[in-house]
Amino acid sequence: LRFDEQVRVVVFKSEVKGVFCAGADLKERAKMDDAEVGEFVRRLRNLMDEIAALPVPTIAAIDGYALGGGLELALACDLRVAASSAKMGLIETTRGLLPGAGGTQRLPRCVGIGLAKELIFTGRQIDGQQAFSMGLVNHSVPQNSEGDAAYQRAIALAKEILPQAPFAVKMGKLAINKGMEV
Repeated sequence: LRFDEQVRVVVFKSEVKGVFCAGADLKERAKMDDAEVGEFVRRLRNLMDEIAALPVPTIAAIDGYALGGGLELALACDLRVAASSAKMGLIETTRGLLPGAGGTQRLPRCVGIGLAKELIFTGRQIDGQQAFSMGLVNHSVPQNSEGDAAYQRAIALAKEILPQAPFAVKMGKLAINKGMEV
């Protein structure tokens, strides 16, 4: 995707109704030794960094659960759209873990340090409307009967981006991302 000039916007959605991404398979992870866990987390973090570094805008369409690594995936995207009924949370502390794929860095940049600490320390799950009110998502929409309201809104948002000058959009993303690092 990074090198395909035809790609102008990437929308992440799930094919599983009611779930954006439920995070890592903790039963599988429990069977790993320390070295395997370290490699697993490193690869997951690299994947999220690669998504965040895509030169085109990325949009997460959250039509259901986005928990743990699932929310970290959404946070790696530039924009997030959620159904009001979606459930989100960095729930790792409820399992004796730490968000390891960038959530501890991206969530505070999105909602502020205090709220990020509260959400991570408590492992609390919030719905799409709460996420919107704290700035975690750009849009919260009522879920439709097909279960894809967030995806439909994400597509509409992508269609707003498409007519803009591709180079200007890419440079705008790069400037914002680099500016956040200083």
